[in-house]
Amino acid sequence: MTEDRPTPVPRSIVKRLFLSPEERRLRAAWRLLLHAGLMGILTVVVSLPVGVAAAVVAALQPSVSILESTPILLASSLASLVAITLATWLARRFLDRRSFRSLGLQVDRHTLPDLVFGFMLTGLVMGVVYLAEWRLGWLQFQGWAWESLSGAGVLASVLGSLALFVCVGFQEELFSRGYHLQNLAEGLNLPWAVLLSSAVFGVLHLANPHATWAAAAGILVAGYFLAYGWIRTRRLWLSIGLHIGWNFFEGTIFGFAVSGTRGFNLIRQTVAGPVWITGGLFGPEAGTIVLPAIALGAALIWAYTRRRTESTAGFQSP
Repeated sequence: MTEDRPTPVPRSIVKRLFLSPEERRLRAAWRLLLHAGLMGILTVVVSLPVGVAAAVVAALQPSVSILESTPILLASSLASLVAITLATWLARRFLDRRSFRSLGLQVDRHTLPDLVFGFMLTGLVMGVVYLAEWRLGWLQFQGWAWESLSGAGVLASVLGSLALFVCVGFQEELFSRGYHLQNLAEGLNLPWAVLLSSAVFGVLHLANPHATWAAAAGILVAGYFLAYGWIRTRRLWLSIGLHIGWNFFEGTIFGFAVSGTRGFNLIRQTVAGPVWITGGLFGPEAGTIVLPAIALGAALIWAYTRRRTESTAGFQSP
């Protein structure tokens, strides 16, 4: 005698298109689209005062480049930080039905070491790039910032640049390796999630000065490097430290362009080597010279995280 089983009720096409089959929330693709729209709206609203201030500065001081003005860039980054953080919190709470900290923002005994290790590791990576270009004759050292600025001016510029890159590193990791990568991993799988989130990360940088498709490809590779920090720890802190340190040491300390933008440089230098190797005016991430340094960085990340006791096999629940 067979047991009668209830006939499953077919889901409507609307539910199949929009709702997750596992729980009552939108599918990952719709969540990502709504998050992007919310982020765009909030960015426009929050950044409006900064845009007005930048226009006033441009009118009063036409010789000052907005893209090289640390105060304007810092104000713009703070506005973006507020908009992206708020949009991500709202999307995580009401679309994902998860806690904000479950993106990898849990604070534990690894938080500070991860931030510091990531920051210092990219200092080593950029130092390797600088020394390689200098030894190969593709980089000309021109002097130090304090030769034309006071000590107080140099310190203020360094701290201003660091504050700028802290804002950039946190917001871009929250978006790319936080909300974007993790929702894609839930909707598809981890390899596709890393590829797609890194590809979007690269394409978004095409709006930067001196950007090319080669530069976008280089940023994609950098996206894999930054994602590796999250993959090894299931926390964003290591990736955030890597991102902050990458920009800070690349631009502020070693004097390279940071994804096509220029700011304060402690070391003043010019790069004249082959663009396909050095990255030219966009910076080392657009050239092949950064690939061995990234490989070294990835090996050191593996060594740093190999003794972690907590499991990183799956997603951490809040």
